[in-house]
Amino acid sequence: MTAGETPSRPGRPRGVIFDLDGTLTEPLLDFEAIRRELGIPSRQPILEALETFEPAARARAEVVLRRHEMDAIAAATLADGCRELLALLDAHDVATAILTRNIRAAVEDFTGRFGLRFAAVFTREDGPPKPAPDGARALCQRLGLPASEVWAVGDYKYDVIAGREAGCRTVLVRPAPPADLAEWGSPDLVIRSLRELVDLWK
Repeated sequence: MTAGETPSRPGRPRGVIFDLDGTLTEPLLDFEAIRRELGIPSRQPILEALETFEPAARARAEVVLRRHEMDAIAAATLADGCRELLALLDAHDVATAILTRNIRAAVEDFTGRFGLRFAAVFTREDGPPKPAPDGARALCQRLGLPASEVWAVGDYKYDVIAGREAGCRTVLVRPAPPADLAEWGSPDLVIRSLRELVDLWK
């Protein structure tokens, strides 16, 4: 499916798996600042870099990372169209879940502060993080749905890769498609904001 193409009614999902940071929320995490503080080269994936740290250094790094994550979620605001989309999905009995490379405490802070409910959550504490498809597969099982009837919605290539490898339809939320989109494998749908999904549903 390409940008601007309206999904047909039979193609609507029975479940939606959302990324958290930059998808349900406006982006706030400064990943480059985190890398600088941890001594990780620019653009290198942070969680994967931590795997190479010695145990004591990794423990210290995880404290720093947690601080950044909790500070960001404490200042987070809902992404454009987020509340409307979640209300619409709930009204149509579409199950929702969160799949994030963040920690569970951040998810709980987010959902509690904004009064949101999700049927299931999978964080990096629960298993291999995205782009591994384990989380998306586990969430489909928890929702009791085949992956083919679930959309994976996120703002980064790891969301697209994890969802696609799990068998979900994939939706990329970005104001402008990234230059390296072709290298990821195109998502089924590219939208500028969650509000577009609200409009497409109508």
